[in-house]
Amino acid sequence: MSMDTQVQAPPPEAIQQVLQIGTGYIASSALQVAARLKIADLLAKGPRTAAALASATGANEDALYRIMRVLAMLGIFSESSNRTFALTPAGETLRTDVPWSTHPMAIWLTDPFHFRVHADIMHSVQTGAPAGEKTVGMPVFEYFAKNPEESEVFNNAMTAFSGSVAPAVTEAYDFTGISTLVDVAGGHGEILMAILRQHPDMRGILFDIEHVLAGARPRIAAAGMESRVATTSGDFFKAVPSGGDAYIMKHIIHDWPDDRAVVILRNIHRALANQPNGRVILLESIIQTGDQLDFGKLIDIEMLLLPGGRERTEAEFRRLFELAGFKLARVVPTRSPLSVLEARPV
Repeated sequence: MSMDTQVQAPPPEAIQQVLQIGTGYIASSALQVAARLKIADLLAKGPRTAAALASATGANEDALYRIMRVLAMLGIFSESSNRTFALTPAGETLRTDVPWSTHPMAIWLTDPFHFRVHADIMHSVQTGAPAGEKTVGMPVFEYFAKNPEESEVFNNAMTAFSGSVAPAVTEAYDFTGISTLVDVAGGHGEILMAILRQHPDMRGILFDIEHVLAGARPRIAAAGMESRVATTSGDFFKAVPSGGDAYIMKHIIHDWPDDRAVVILRNIHRALANQPNGRVILLESIIQTGDQLDFGKLIDIEMLLLPGGRERTEAEFRRLFELAGFKLARVVPTRSPLSVLEARPV
């Protein structure tokens, strides 16, 4: 080969792609600003200038304009003449007064906590252990328990996500025939209450740690479901409440590596010992093989760095169930990012 052979230059869009990914943290931090300042709420009634937005939020006009210009470029807002901005369909979802609001999730995903943890990503890559434990000096769920402000951000995001997932799940999966549904690590109970609303004869048990249940009980009371939903606290690595003929978990198994996930599922298997028609229902992302676009592959990195869990393929879920004494009965896709996996004891 000739030493003076020249390497062909890549197309400009290839370089742009690398640079766009490399500056992803800038887009994320800009979104954090817009979410914290509730810009979408201020634009709900129509376009406003950067000056008006700065006045309403107490921000520096020039700095806020430059943030808004980036978000308009990314399709969150649109910019017209005279530094004026309006909502796009994506921006509409950031409003706090709409039932499908992405605002709590945007606050969580762009929280500075994530920036600190992701700065330690090489720790996870080199060891396979959660970077979050290195960053905060303890397991992340223990950190949340000791830091109520961060815990509130996380729990609000999970509650909002449950609210957006619940209609898709109840539309796709038939919960008929369940007498008592136990929601394991069910947070504020949004999924459980959504299912109970459609099945008036069903009762529910919400199981989580006490500081989470403290936030759930007022929501249950406000929904008028105190007589139908019992709350109980505990550690699902030790046991889960008995008395249910079905156990549901939303985005819980993905928090844990296989050995820990199997412990949780075996405890559910034990609780179903006297339920011949018992079942466990998981609401989880199912990773697609190959290199096609899949949001779950990004969340998988979140699982690697924070709790130490993982997203899984259907085959990986099947094996996990088998290790815990279950057989995967069916997988039901929904209109949300999550699918319903139903397993039965064997």
